Amino acid sequence: MSTQQRRKGNRVGQFLFLGSASIDLLKQSSETLAGRISYIEMFPVNVLEYTKSAQHSEALNGLWLKGGFPDSLLANNDETSLNWRYDFIRTYLERDIPQLGPRIPAETLGRFWTMLAHSQGTNINAAKLASNIEVSSVTVARYIDLLVDLLLIRKIQPYTVNIKKRLVKSPRIYVRDSGITHALLNIGSYNDLLGHPIVGKSWEGFVIENIASVLPPRVRSYYYRTVGGAEIDLVLEFGVNERWAIEIKKGTSLSLGRGFHEACEDIKPQKKFVIYAGKDRFPLPHDITAIALFDFMDILKEKNNEI
Repeated sequence: MSTQQRRKGNRVGQFLFLGSASIDLLKQSSETLAGRISYIEMFPVNVLEYTKSAQHSEALNGLWLKGGFPDSLLANNDETSLNWRYDFIRTYLERDIPQLGPRIPAETLGRFWTMLAHSQGTNINAAKLASNIEVSSVTVARYIDLLVDLLLIRKIQPYTVNIKKRLVKSPRIYVRDSGITHALLNIGSYNDLLGHPIVGKSWEGFVIENIASVLPPRVRSYYYRTVGGAEIDLVLEFGVNERWAIEIKKGTSLSLGRGFHEACEDIKPQKKFVIYAGKDRFPLPHDITAIALFDFMDILKEKNNEI
């Protein structure tokens, strides 16, 4: 109908809404509506939308634990929230993904998804993943691409610069929604989360996903790491002449290792931040700013208006 109206010269107010997870519909839209379609990614609830204030640490922790899907986030208690996420995962594996076309055993894909949650924020080792679920490395790559297309995991590419250092060049993988990450790992409460080995990487993924929700399309996100250990958790590239270096910390200790400073010498960012779980903003040595996630997202929204 939208196409027919356009052929008649009516180009105002014609909308066609497609399900973002439908691979078939997305493929058809790119083939039949080229030049006449705009893609808008709808993120789960983020920090700015939920906490309303950088001071609401309890709300922030609840969002981190339960994730941004409304039925999970607004559940009456942790158990109800976790059960909703269990049902979401099972439904996706047993019904939704098969309906989209891929013929993958639900048990195999579920194990794979859980392995990615255990490996949150690490570099892809396709051979190890393939060995664990007894498939080929090519199949692992196909599974990852599928979960990326379904907006269930995020793949962060390495930032490359022309320097005489050996760089780590494999992508990093994050399960996108923190609540789904925790459900895959059977983490049911905030205390369970704080005592789990994944806590640091879970917080890192939560921060990255919230940042991604307010970035304009032209801004690119990377990580940076050399074989020697120089590392930046997140590099935001706003253009050829502007990049920001971001270190993500869960604990109260904001001391930065030598690796971050070496990495900054390599890529020469215009701004450097440490995003931590506190509330205040204050300067650190070497022109670094310590800042809460809420405030950093506000800065990004203001910058969006400048771009």
